[in-house]
Amino acid sequence: MPNLGQLVSEVQSNLQGYTLRQDRITWLATTGGISATDLTIKIGSADNLAKGIVQIDQELIWVNSFDRQNLTLQVAPGFGRGYMGTTPSPHAELAQVILTPTFPITMIQQALNDTINSLYPKLFGVALTTFQYNAAQIAYPLPDDARDVLFISWQTPGPSKEWLPTNRWRMDRMANVPAFNTTKTVNIYDKIVPGRTVQVYYSIIPNNLTNNNDDFATVTGLPESSRDVITLGAAYRLLSYIDTGRINLSSAEADLADTKLPSTAGASASKYIFALYQQRLQEESVKLQDRFPIRVHYTK
Repeated sequence: MPNLGQLVSEVQSNLQGYTLRQDRITWLATTGGISATDLTIKIGSADNLAKGIVQIDQELIWVNSFDRQNLTLQVAPGFGRGYMGTTPSPHAELAQVILTPTFPITMIQQALNDTINSLYPKLFGVALTTFQYNAAQIAYPLPDDARDVLFISWQTPGPSKEWLPTNRWRMDRMANVPAFNTTKTVNIYDKIVPGRTVQVYYSIIPNNLTNNNDDFATVTGLPESSRDVITLGAAYRLLSYIDTGRINLSSAEADLADTKLPSTAGASASKYIFALYQQRLQEESVKLQDRFPIRVHYTK
């Protein structure tokens, strides 16, 4: 299953195909790597030394000056490490160093999470909670992230192992917190054998991805088939920033590409990807509604 790091790589591959440019890359040559506070960085090649932003792993660093002869970059004191809100971190020897990255990893991660945040209610995550039925109890607490109850069933006694649907229930989104320790409860009015397990499937707003190893389906709650919806959404958000005026002077290859692309190339590509994103979003929404249709139930 894909994780955040793999989704970032997919977005990077898509964007490189549309922007016709490659980032300038070298490697960290400081013996033993660097700490989270080091201000001198030794790199492996002098071909692309420059003043400005460099990216090592997920950290952005502002380089104030460079020494071509000694292959070193001097970081600006104070604000240079952890630039633009990234986290200063240690980095291992031979780690990839990207000079003036077109799309920093943190920007791609933010675009992915912005896309995830925009999906609800067309796409939603699905979660499950269970509890034991008590004949003297009607209201049962639900997790605070529950948005809507999708389906309720209970396990019948005996060897059949059958789960019968519950058709009489009501969700309360303004439950008494001191009584239930949550703002969401479900009231069950069907006759259920006491002590039997009840399972409640409910929808949630998809969760954001934070760490590179965060599994897409597990953390967000979204179906794995919707992964391309997320990458397309991130790509169209980022492509509008790549019009030719923004990549001038970054390299000879980029300048040559500028002469062949219209000034609105980034916006045009963004609109095309947005159309693909909308199409896939609609397809995934239909699939999710088919899997979890609106179920008729009685509230009393």
